[in-house]
Amino acid sequence: MAALLMTIVALPAAAGEHAGKALVYAHRGASALRPEHTLAAYAQAIADGADFIEPDLVSTRDGVLVARHENEIGGTTDVAAHREFADRRTRKVIDGEAIDGWFTEDFTLAELKTLRARERLPQVRGTRWDGQFQIVTLDEIIDFTAAQSAAVGRVIGLVPEIKHPSHFASLDLAMEDKVLAALNAHAYTRTAPVVIQSFETRNLRYLRTRIGRGTNIRLLQLLGASAQPVPGEKPDRRYQALMTPQGLRDVAAYADAIGPDIRSLIPVDAQGRLARPTDLLRDAHAAGLQVQPYTFRPENRFLAPQFRDGEGDNARHEAGSVAEIRAYLALGIDAFFTDDPALGRRAVDQ
Repeated sequence: MAALLMTIVALPAAAGEHAGKALVYAHRGASALRPEHTLAAYAQAIADGADFIEPDLVSTRDGVLVARHENEIGGTTDVAAHREFADRRTRKVIDGEAIDGWFTEDFTLAELKTLRARERLPQVRGTRWDGQFQIVTLDEIIDFTAAQSAAVGRVIGLVPEIKHPSHFASLDLAMEDKVLAALNAHAYTRTAPVVIQSFETRNLRYLRTRIGRGTNIRLLQLLGASAQPVPGEKPDRRYQALMTPQGLRDVAAYADAIGPDIRSLIPVDAQGRLARPTDLLRDAHAAGLQVQPYTFRPENRFLAPQFRDGEGDNARHEAGSVAEIRAYLALGIDAFFTDDPALGRRAVDQ
């Protein structure tokens, strides 16, 4: 197995079974099928053909990087059922938003390991898997991905997102150097493709100074809605400034790709159909940036109305999801995030 692993990780980052096609990014793992950011979700994603798996990263009190979509964990773990942690519930302002709950930076890794994951959308996706899976660290995810890569015989990339970087930096828990240290500490991630994402800009600019160009690590500038302020910057600095031709050229000075919401590329019109595409993809490609939008989900409630069926908002509609993804593939996207990588794989390979 070790010999096979060395063979696999020696492949160039662009090599792989699906070279030349849009890449399938497993959004928080196969999060439509298993609780997000668990090894079970990542395993399902890999089995379903994902090219990359996504660990969103936050910090513990003792500075360990763990996979959670945000630092508030009341909605995705059973922390509320742990009486010993009742006094950890608090209210914080994160990126300008007041949030009540339990936060990873108030727990050690050992304490977080006593918790179990829960489904974020129980009314939509059920609770069958609640209580079965631990919170996992970035190091554990890298080791797991390396083992899975060896088992399936193909390179599996990682697309980690650094969450709330300014917030954690203000607590002396900055994550950027820790991410790079973890990637360098594992043989697998010294050569396998890695894409580091952030909704902030300053940390990506810093990372570019650390990694340079031409390595296996690329940088993805995530974009919120155009009117939203960019976290960590002046309140009047909004994402719409990054979406202009000049803004995209500025992004290209430090990043390799943008990650907009799918509706920023093709909006939905008043009749519920996909409207005329915006200029964002064309302008990004002209600036030398790849375009890797988020997020495709298989349930009716998340699909553009033209792709839904009559089975109810919470019903899965696989054919509709594949059709929606293919509409965006036809636009020329380079990669995409999906909660159901099997459907993403089907859309790309059809």
